[in-house]
Amino acid sequence: MNDQYVKNVIEAALLAAGRPLTMDELVSVFDERDGSNAEEVRGAIAALRADYETRGLELLEVASGYRIQIRAAVAQPVSRLWQERPAKYSRALLETLALVAYRQPITRGEIEQIRGVAVNPNIIKTLLERSWIRVVGHRDVPGKPELLGTTREFLDYFSLKKLDDLPTLTQLKELEDLRLQLSLPGADPQVAVATDADVDADAEADDDKEQDSASGQDSDSALPRPQGLVASGAQDDPN
Repeated sequence: MNDQYVKNVIEAALLAAGRPLTMDELVSVFDERDGSNAEEVRGAIAALRADYETRGLELLEVASGYRIQIRAAVAQPVSRLWQERPAKYSRALLETLALVAYRQPITRGEIEQIRGVAVNPNIIKTLLERSWIRVVGHRDVPGKPELLGTTREFLDYFSLKKLDDLPTLTQLKELEDLRLQLSLPGADPQVAVATDADVDADAEADDDKEQDSASGQDSDSALPRPQGLVASGAQDDPN
């Protein structure tokens, strides 16, 4: 089969799908009579990636498969096409999400002990509704607290294929300030952390006691991507 034809079909399929497509789905796009196989599709994907290197689009593999997306470098001007403002979230929500991502499975009690404040139930509700976290089990202690972990949707949203793709602690900006701010004893240096939307490391500790809105949103903290934090596990809250 013509290599250019395979590239064109894959490109069109990824643009038309509106979601990531797995390798099996991309192979299945071709009729058996076309004679296309996984190796040809992989070669076409690699060629498309090379084609996009100098363009405003990129072909990326995330947890759910392959997708074509806007490059971060041009996202800001392109976003002017949409009148809807991007969702903004409180620092408390971003820190909670980060702790779930990098210490999972983790209980709500552990999150509260690490952050030093109670977790607003609406924060957990918002994260569950966005399908960024899920209940993965229960800790075998009195009260059977829920264990929280991230989802495939979380990885897709942050353009990750797997959790190991998250940056390491050494890649955090203002790492020492973050450690002091959250008092992170015994931090595991191999635990990964998230990127992009910086948590305000210079904010005063009183900011943690802010009243989060019912949706966990705050006009001062925006997504797309929260910068993660890491800490050793705390004792479970039996409640």
